[in-house]
Amino acid sequence: MNSRVNLSEAGQLALWQQRHGEHYSQPSIEIDRAILRRQARRFCRAMPRVEPHFAVKANPHPAVLATLAEEGVFFEIASKKELDTLLDMGADSENIFYSNPIKSAQYIQYAAAKGVCWFVVDSVEEVEKIADLVPQAKLYLRLHTSNKGSLIELSSKFGAFDEEADAIIERATALGVDLCGVTFHVGSQCCNSDNWRIGIEAAIRCFEKMKNAGLTPELLDIGGGFPVAYEAPVATIEEIATVINKALLGVDQSVRIIAEPGRYLVAEAGRFYCQVIGSCRREGRDWLYLDSGFYGGLLELKEGLHYPITSLSEGEPVPWVIAGPTCDSVDICSQSYPLPAGLKAGDFIMLNYVGAYSNACACEFNGFPLPEVVML
Repeated sequence: MNSRVNLSEAGQLALWQQRHGEHYSQPSIEIDRAILRRQARRFCRAMPRVEPHFAVKANPHPAVLATLAEEGVFFEIASKKELDTLLDMGADSENIFYSNPIKSAQYIQYAAAKGVCWFVVDSVEEVEKIADLVPQAKLYLRLHTSNKGSLIELSSKFGAFDEEADAIIERATALGVDLCGVTFHVGSQCCNSDNWRIGIEAAIRCFEKMKNAGLTPELLDIGGGFPVAYEAPVATIEEIATVINKALLGVDQSVRIIAEPGRYLVAEAGRFYCQVIGSCRREGRDWLYLDSGFYGGLLELKEGLHYPITSLSEGEPVPWVIAGPTCDSVDICSQSYPLPAGLKAGDFIMLNYVGAYSNACACEFNGFPLPEVVML
């Protein structure tokens, strides 16, 4: 058994296998509503001034969204599909924030027609686009900020540098559009709490520039990136909140403050069950093939996240190359993951903390089924 697995995890897998193993047909993800509620409440307690707006991309399952909404969580979107999912469940469009910095004209018009007010920008071109399509929109400016210590650096694709931010403020003022907010993103799975301080201080400086241009700051969005302890300890939400709350003392009380937690709210709520379909030894390395992989919901395993994995098989841990079932060589999730030497075809494994970016990223490439989502 994997040396990192405790008895409760092994017992959970044994119970699931007893109930479902005989009739198993496809991978499944169990999502625990109680954990979703716990995470939402813990976030709000830690940062009482900050409104959580769940990043729908992390897990767009309607039951997940409904559970978070019941806890007073609002939402952040990046597409028409995400907006429609929220509207179908009765979400208030005025509290939905469109945080994708580059949006198609069709999506902008559609969102505005459905009552969305807030749109992010990080370029002069996007300001001009929205000003032409929805001149009454409220815009918030995404700044480039430090992503040091984050697993996935999002600043490589989005965020205005100082000179670009100055040009955006100048252009927005000239066009008469309501540029009244600032946002930043510290990177996904951020393990450097200081990034939030740096981002908030940059936002405060940007607010001063906006006020000097005759604009009135109304919103600070501190983004997402709040980490989860997959394998190694990370800063707790309370520890991160200590840094954020102190930095927010410099933000005027008239400014609304929101965040975009995604992974933090949903990751721990998910357990992923799948089956070994084959194993072999190739060039001195042990290969393990699962009936789910990169395309089936385990994309982030390839990104370097080490989900806690449980097996009931015997043997000391050895490094396995973990691959999915498709005939695409991209479908290799890990080059060296320690799992029991005795794993073989037919065995089941359980991956923990898989509530984020699992079913959200899964597709039916090569004809393999999506993981079934089961709400507990």
